[in-house]
Amino acid sequence: MATNAIDQTRRMLSLVTYLRERPGARVADVARAFGITEDELIGDLDVLPMCGTSFRGGDLLDIDTDGDRIWWHNPDASGTSTGEPLRLAADEATALLVAARAVATLPGLREGDRQALVRATAKIEAAAGEAAGASSRLSVSFESEGGVFAEVDRAISERRRLWLRYYSPARDELTEREVDPIRLFAVGRTYMEAWCRLTEARRTFRLDRVAEIRLLDAPADPPPVELRDLSEALVQPAAEDPEVVIEVGPGGRWVAEYYPHDSAEELPEGGLRITLRAPDPASLRRLALRLGRDGRIVSPQELADSARDAAREALAGYGE
Repeated sequence: MATNAIDQTRRMLSLVTYLRERPGARVADVARAFGITEDELIGDLDVLPMCGTSFRGGDLLDIDTDGDRIWWHNPDASGTSTGEPLRLAADEATALLVAARAVATLPGLREGDRQALVRATAKIEAAAGEAAGASSRLSVSFESEGGVFAEVDRAISERRRLWLRYYSPARDELTEREVDPIRLFAVGRTYMEAWCRLTEARRTFRLDRVAEIRLLDAPADPPPVELRDLSEALVQPAAEDPEVVIEVGPGGRWVAEYYPHDSAEELPEGGLRITLRAPDPASLRRLALRLGRDGRIVSPQELADSARDAAREALAGYGE
């Protein structure tokens, strides 16, 4: 089942309590208890050391693993064992209140979550006292990606279909489509993996390229798909994707390191013949333009011709 950002946050909060009660717990046992893979658990453990009662020394969670067992070296950092109330410094209270008010304005946030956030904010204001005054003079507004994220997150949670206007840089055009969202993830930027009803295939959408989004009443019903392992690369071509052959010189050997490929055959004078697969071969036209004299698309012939035409048009533009 796909995991969204809110589900992951809830899991990590539960993970803190679970690990406190089980010093030296085995990675395999914890992953099984939470119904996730060991790699997903390790990803959570990489984030937990950035959490704590404050960002001051000693207050962050000191949790690590040797790959077999999980060790928490300062369980008192969470403050639950000392009985001492949590005290926020003025800067911490201000940052927390400003962020909470900003999140409460996000479009697409579920009403129950919004009301819970408003109540929590009121409690923090009361506890912070005079320190809360500075936060009322500050405000934060999110870029459009924040609203898109909230809509996608809500669609995943409520299992509803989305309508998008999406910019495709490969074609330099906006397209309209309906999608059944599967999951949100981040690899440098934030992406949505979804079943696209326009192409009837799984597609990955970058949130900052969504020009417009709308939550539909229709239920999302993506076919069962195996979630891709994103630890190696974002682009994970499938065996049924069209084959593309590219020849590069010494200056283009980086393509074999950056793009997943089926084979890379050495050519004379330090070149490579690279065979790869792409769900949308036309997207590789930009790669051909970037390579310039350091590479060319060999096949399919239609794509090779298209890349040459694009190169001629680019050169003609410089000559005007």
